[in-house]
Amino acid sequence: MRYDNIKYGSFVKRLNRFTAIVSVDGREELVHVKNTGRCLQVLFEGAEVALVPAGSAARKTAYDLVSARGEHGWVNIDSTAPNVVAGEWLAEQGFDIVKPEYSYGSSRIDFYMERGSERFLMEVKGCTFRIGDVGYFPDAPTERGIKHLSELSRAVSEGYTAIAAYVIPMNGVAEVRPNADIHPEYAAAFEAAKKAGVKVLFLRCMCDSDILNVTSAVYSE
Repeated sequence: MRYDNIKYGSFVKRLNRFTAIVSVDGREELVHVKNTGRCLQVLFEGAEVALVPAGSAARKTAYDLVSARGEHGWVNIDSTAPNVVAGEWLAEQGFDIVKPEYSYGSSRIDFYMERGSERFLMEVKGCTFRIGDVGYFPDAPTERGIKHLSELSRAVSEGYTAIAAYVIPMNGVAEVRPNADIHPEYAAAFEAAKKAGVKVLFLRCMCDSDILNVTSAVYSE
């Protein structure tokens, strides 16, 4: 995926989960942050950020903040991007059917796929936190994430191939591990899901300020 009309700015401060102040062309602008996670490794004062115009004069925020440059380079923090690039990747995997936003149990799972008689469910998460060359998810507690892992475990018992896919929207990270320091309950749910037969997939990406593409896909052992 590629963004059009990218504008660059300097991060000033975050006001809340959804908005921040960014210096653009010498003036401070209120922008929408497209990620409710903490993103502390890239959203710090003075960080270079990439923005796209809001596209609506009715909005209070003139731009969406989609990526930021941290110590290791650009990181895409657009929470909608992982599903986009995962969908692009799935379209090339030879499935007979790929359906986004599939209702299962009490959740909406990101993708349902079919190949012959085999049925698949895949939930997608984006990992933006790293330590060295290892990514960790989540960077803020996520009860919704625990629910999704539980649903995937149930799906395995009903004959689905269930996949927890972690899109890695930054360069130089090959795998993702559960962030037990931030959310120990999620880490426990992650391990329980693996024992139940849920497959863990890492979608490694090439990331620049305006580009995010899957370069390889590897299942966890």
